[in-house]
Amino acid sequence: MAAAAVGKRVLDTGWLAARSTEVALTGVQLTTTQPPAADPEPAAPWMSAAVPGTVLGTLLKNKLIPDPFYGLNNQAIVDIADAGREYYTFWFFTTFQCAPSGNQHVTLNFHGINYSAEMYLNGLKEVLPKGMFRRHNIDITDILHPDGNNLLAVLVHPPDHPGRIPPQGGQGGDHEIGKDVATQYVEGWDWICPIRDRNTGIWVEVSISITGPVNIMDPHLVSTFHDDFKRSYLHCTLQLENRSSWIADCTLKIQVSTELEGNICLVEHLQSYAITIPPQSDVEYTIPPLFFYKPNLWWPNGMGKQSLYNVEISVDVKGFGESDSWSHYFGFRKIESTIDDSTGGRIFKLNGEPIFIRGGNWILSDGLLRLTKKRYMTDIKFHADMNFNMLRCWGGGLAERPDFYHFCDVYGLMVNLMSLVKVMMSLVLGQQLHILVWQEFWITGDVDGRGIPVSNPNGPLDHDLFLLCARDTVKLLRNHASLALWVGGNEQVPPVDINKALKSDLKLHPMFASSQASDSQEKHLSEEATDPSKYLDGTRVYVQGSMWDGFANGKGDFTDGPYEIQYPESFFKDSFYKYGFNPEVGSVGVPVAETIRATMPPEGWSIPIFRKRIDGYIEEVPNPIWDYHKFIPYSKPGKVHDQIELYGHPKDLDDFCEKAQLVNYAQYRALLEGWTSFMWTKFTGVLIWKTQNPWTGLRGQFYDHLHDQTAGFYGCRCAAEPIHVQLNLASYFIEVVNTTADELADVAVEISVWDLDGTSPYYKVTEKIVIPPKKVKQIMEMKYPKMKDAKPVYFLLLKLFRLSDNRILSRNFYWLHLPGKDYKLLEQYQQKKIPLKIYSEILVSGTKHQLRMIVENKSTKSVAESIHPASGIDLGDVSGSHSTGKETTHDGNESGSLWRKIHSSLGVARTSDNLRTLEVDGTDSGIAFFLHFSVHTSGSSTAEEKYNDTRILPVHYSDNYFSLAPGEQTSIDISFEAAPGSSPRVVLRGWNHHLDHAVMI
Repeated sequence: MAAAAVGKRVLDTGWLAARSTEVALTGVQLTTTQPPAADPEPAAPWMSAAVPGTVLGTLLKNKLIPDPFYGLNNQAIVDIADAGREYYTFWFFTTFQCAPSGNQHVTLNFHGINYSAEMYLNGLKEVLPKGMFRRHNIDITDILHPDGNNLLAVLVHPPDHPGRIPPQGGQGGDHEIGKDVATQYVEGWDWICPIRDRNTGIWVEVSISITGPVNIMDPHLVSTFHDDFKRSYLHCTLQLENRSSWIADCTLKIQVSTELEGNICLVEHLQSYAITIPPQSDVEYTIPPLFFYKPNLWWPNGMGKQSLYNVEISVDVKGFGESDSWSHYFGFRKIESTIDDSTGGRIFKLNGEPIFIRGGNWILSDGLLRLTKKRYMTDIKFHADMNFNMLRCWGGGLAERPDFYHFCDVYGLMVNLMSLVKVMMSLVLGQQLHILVWQEFWITGDVDGRGIPVSNPNGPLDHDLFLLCARDTVKLLRNHASLALWVGGNEQVPPVDINKALKSDLKLHPMFASSQASDSQEKHLSEEATDPSKYLDGTRVYVQGSMWDGFANGKGDFTDGPYEIQYPESFFKDSFYKYGFNPEVGSVGVPVAETIRATMPPEGWSIPIFRKRIDGYIEEVPNPIWDYHKFIPYSKPGKVHDQIELYGHPKDLDDFCEKAQLVNYAQYRALLEGWTSFMWTKFTGVLIWKTQNPWTGLRGQFYDHLHDQTAGFYGCRCAAEPIHVQLNLASYFIEVVNTTADELADVAVEISVWDLDGTSPYYKVTEKIVIPPKKVKQIMEMKYPKMKDAKPVYFLLLKLFRLSDNRILSRNFYWLHLPGKDYKLLEQYQQKKIPLKIYSEILVSGTKHQLRMIVENKSTKSVAESIHPASGIDLGDVSGSHSTGKETTHDGNESGSLWRKIHSSLGVARTSDNLRTLEVDGTDSGIAFFLHFSVHTSGSSTAEEKYNDTRILPVHYSDNYFSLAPGEQTSIDISFEAAPGSSPRVVLRGWNHHLDHAVMI
């Protein structure tokens, strides 16, 4: 057999699993004389395994348990507290080929096991110690079989203290899981059911690394800046291990390159250094700082262009050649964080610029730890699409994986069709950039020292293990540009000794310690005592807890939240929240009706009972399945009247969910607009609890577990624009928000009010206005509600535009009612038939589909013609053949079509030969209200048998849940993947468009 190539190989196929109590053989027998057979099918008790994954994931894969996230299925799955730890103790087995040459060395890498394990390789045993968040690297060079055929078996044990779920549930069950260094949500929380195996398994990838005599370990990259970011240095310290029995004469090489336009790579540095390493030893080596003049800086979402450099390090050994290599995408950026004197909130600066934080709380992508790169990419793209700039990785969840951080760092760097998408989106939507991440360690107030009853006052039992996992996590993640800060725990600080150690380990290097460094303080590295890359981190702040030191009231009192429905105008009131930075505030999150049907049996399709109380408030009483899935009501008796009932009593599931989407949009848009209204004067940031669910929950989410967005997603997307026009719902003053570092000049606001009859009783264009950088400016009062003939329900359309070219910078559409009124008149508005014209063009490359849908409200205007188009895009001549409710096509060779220009210039995908046109008949004039696209297969759904969900998910929309005034048109870009033969169709529905107007692909 030929010698193995130097590099890493992931072992992610061919794994088998079996319950340990059903296997009579020992690990030695399994990996020598009696391995389980996998061909053609494994014999019981062995089964195909999910690696990486969990025991529960493996059982689900083999259909030995029902889907725990469907309906009440989780109640039918045996909990570890009742069955015992042995029930979820499993063998995992695989084979692999590897035959190194005489001077090669092989390392077996387990990047994450929950919770402990014994590994057997070709009959030899190695204990893998406890700890969910640690890497295990075992030198297996001398254990490998001479013929290259190797047998690997791993016996994985659950956490030592899996706990028991009290009848009433609770935050972290009985809190026993807090005694281990493991994820804590697995005993259940107020937003998730218990995970029956407590996530036992080989949950992160397994790999083998083949190197020469010397290998590279944990390089640390740091950038420092001088002269207002004109001069920069890249620092790097790494460990080099010589596993051989002879002195290694090495050449260490570092190459730093960046990608230019047209996939051309520019090498900015290529350096080499001679190093000698004694036998059987490791050395720490600091590469002399590499100088860069005006490097391209890395910016987070909404602040500037993304730039990443590819850092490649290799080591050659004399007499052997290349022994090992390592690479990482690295962003030149400096992050600072201090407590703001005026607001008391924590403030973040990126490259010297303050960032107003608008983001969300993140638990994890999937409760069964099915953490794929594809799913991570969708998750992070969704958050970028919402214009968020920070994610908080909550302490009861995971130390997130490098793949998660990778997509936060480099989201958008795609190839083939997706390169076209990137170009087009940058033209249409503005450059989509990256997200800052706040990473917490594994402490929560509910489980560690607080909670009911108070438990684990000293945190996990093994403090040394906790610190080992923490330090290993820092080394794993510290090179990611998106990582913004470390936090000791959620609503709690770690035990005194752990907290003290973390403060010491994560102390800032002097070059990062002062946010007010003067030129005299910015010394060259040669004058500094220690290179910053020699620190464990040294570049990011460590904060001891999520409600300390600039978060909430800064003292650790429970001053985050609330987590329930609010009146939208409440978010704009000075009394709503007292402190400068709220790390958690949440509300409702019912998904679309299709998701309810896809994740619950028919008995779960019944909507809550609306029980009217004597005080006039409505109490929503959910069915048992909704209750199990943690439904948050849309009312708060005694405080907030039912927000769904404002639109009329819901008739059925579809009506309830559609009205819920109206509330979702208004609720979360108001939350972010209200916080932004106080930008820098009272608040420095806010994080919404939470952005998504790792299971099929019914609260606190902008997209569901199946990856379909709620309307709240697009309410956030609207409100979190870097440049934004909004209505203050408390004062009814129109405001313009400028979060950028540039003055916004030569702009004006167009204000139009539309009634339910399709007329515009109020129209105004302001004079030229100027908005300074990072300011909110009050423009004028919107006086329509005070007018004598104001209608009880009306629509408000705001457009911020540039006077020089009429380009729309921000568009914001509201539906509003007069004080003391409601939205029940909108029920009658559903009968309106508004004529629409829909143009579509489609690009397909393999399974990837990219569409542009142009929607026009063809009803006549009843106000002086607006001088400003609904979109800044040159749509060209898109008039075509006419029909009624049918699809037609025309030639579509117009020179003005931006879409066709992009396609012809790039030439990377097949496009349809015709521009398709669909006309929707209608005789009424007015607003085409709350339109939303969805993408489906050509199949049909039925309620008689098991529900057939025809949606194609995930789908990325440039906007959705939108409304159009008479004469307006807008373009929506849609991208998704679809299996060959699925015949996708794009469906448009809306509040007053109930028929499925579909475009076939």
